[in-house]
Amino acid sequence: MSTKIKCVLLDDEIPGLTYLKMLCEQIPELEVVKTYNDPQKLVHDSATLDFDLCILDIEMPKLNGVQVASALKNKSVIFTTAYREYAAEAFDLDAVDFVQKPVTKERLQVAIKKLLARRPREKENIQLNTDQGKTLIRINDISYVTTSEIDGRDKVAFMKDHSSFVLKNISFESLQSQLPADAFCRVNKKNLISLQIVASYTFESITTTLSINGKPLVFALNEVYRDQFQNATNLLS
Repeated sequence: MSTKIKCVLLDDEIPGLTYLKMLCEQIPELEVVKTYNDPQKLVHDSATLDFDLCILDIEMPKLNGVQVASALKNKSVIFTTAYREYAAEAFDLDAVDFVQKPVTKERLQVAIKKLLARRPREKENIQLNTDQGKTLIRINDISYVTTSEIDGRDKVAFMKDHSSFVLKNISFESLQSQLPADAFCRVNKKNLISLQIVASYTFESITTTLSINGKPLVFALNEVYRDQFQNATNLLS
C-alpha cells in the first residue's frame, strides 16, 4: 500500500519554488502533487485538492504563509523562510517544522521524519466475522473480495495464498471503511480489488496478475467506479 506523503509546494519566487520541488523529488517519502507561486490560488484550490502536507514560504505578498496555513484545514504544514521573527506564529499553528532558508535536502528530510513520527501507524490487520468465526486477516494478503453466490449479504475474500474466507453479513461500504483507501478500490457492483493485483486496464476492464486455468483473471470496470479507480491507480504511478 502507498506510504507516500502527498504534498503541495508554495513559494512566490519561482527560482525558490523550482529548487524546493527539486529537493522534494529526491525524498522518497514525498509525492509532489502541485506547485504554486500564488498563495490565493492555493487557498482557493485547497478544498478540492488531495494532499497531506503543504511546504510553504512565509514572506509573500497578498497572503503570508501563516495566513495560508490557517486557511488549510486538517493539513500538515512545514514552513520555509529566511525570517526568524515568524517562528513563534508558525509553531502556534502546530506546524510540523520551521526550516530556515536556504533549505537543504538534509534539513528537509529531518522535517519529514518529524511528520512521519506524528502519523498513526497503518493498520496491518482487520478482524472480521467469517465462516470460521472472528478472524484476524492480514490486509496486505487480500487479493480481492467478491459477493457470495450463496448469500448476497456475505462476501468472499480471496487471499494471495489462494485461500479464502466468507465474510458474514457485511456490505462493501462497511468493508471499505476498514481498509486503506489507497490500497483497495471498488470496480463494479460485485467486486472490490487490491490495487496490487492490477496488471493493466482499459476503459471497461481490468486485467490482473492472477490467473484461473492459465488465463488472467479479468474484472469488469463499471462506469460508476471508473473515475475512482483511475484516480487511485494514478497515485500509484
